Amino acid sequence: MLEHGGHLRRVAAATGTRLEDWLDLSTGISPHHWPVPEPPSESWRRLPEDEDGLREAAARYYGATHLLPLPGTQAAIQLLPRLRPACRVAVLGPAYAEHDHCWRQQGHAIQELDFATLDDHIERHDVVIVVNPNNPTGDCHAPSCLLGWWERLRHRHGWLVVDEAFMDPTPEGSLTPMTGRDGLIVLRSFGKFFGCPGARLGFVAAWPALLRKLNELAGPWAVSGPARWVGQQALSDRAWQDQTRKRLQQGSRRLAGLLQQQGLSPGGTALFQSVLTGQAAPLEQHLLSQLILIRRFNRPARLRFGLPGTAEDWERLEKALGEWNPPLSE
Repeated sequence: MLEHGGHLRRVAAATGTRLEDWLDLSTGISPHHWPVPEPPSESWRRLPEDEDGLREAAARYYGATHLLPLPGTQAAIQLLPRLRPACRVAVLGPAYAEHDHCWRQQGHAIQELDFATLDDHIERHDVVIVVNPNNPTGDCHAPSCLLGWWERLRHRHGWLVVDEAFMDPTPEGSLTPMTGRDGLIVLRSFGKFFGCPGARLGFVAAWPALLRKLNELAGPWAVSGPARWVGQQALSDRAWQDQTRKRLQQGSRRLAGLLQQQGLSPGGTALFQSVLTGQAAPLEQHLLSQLILIRRFNRPARLRFGLPGTAEDWERLEKALGEWNPPLSE
């Protein structure tokens, strides 16, 4: 399996430390979770039902007519490669590694390309995968650009797959309202923005025929009853969503400023900041010594910082960065 953030228990066990002593900034998941109430006991005692209102709540939230709930967008990433015969797939990179991994496992020919190369040679591929906003760089691409790529693909029955796992704080950039057209597939994560990754809930927005095939592959009762109930309530809570978007944007700007003060040049989303630095490994080790877990990428050397959640967490990160020696600038 590929390496991901969030393996805090493993790190604590390896270092002989207590789980509760760590500050985990490794995942890009919002530290401000939707206040989950106790699900009704019926959600535990009955099999999940498609007619429970989750699809309707998701359709209103995402602005998409045709949606399929799945146990996290990771499930969709694993299932989609099974719906095409072996073909040529381009991933706009660097990107979330599971896309490359899952398509490659199903025998597809994968290329990771930069923006300019992909734009010049999109006709050489049958499927194009874009993470927007990008993970781990934070780069964003305008809907008009992506729809142009979709137009160039659809004439050859190609697919444009857009992973919008980090799109919730900036819904104006989403392609979900344009889905329903053949060849356009958008993945949306519930856990990141709502701070509830344990729910294992995500959505695919696409045309009906594709969603039927995905549903058959996923099998019956793919999403648990309690997760469906929590998702429906959270997706309908507009006041909390509006407040949290503002809170995340403020936190992201604060994190970017803190990293800039230490000589780094961050870029990111409302949920994380990412920095390219040749000192990624020693800086990561310094933060680990302070029991702060971040995410390091090696190709190229990059560090990704999630948002601290409390005043104490912010103070702790600022203090640890201030104690880094030599200076962070390269």
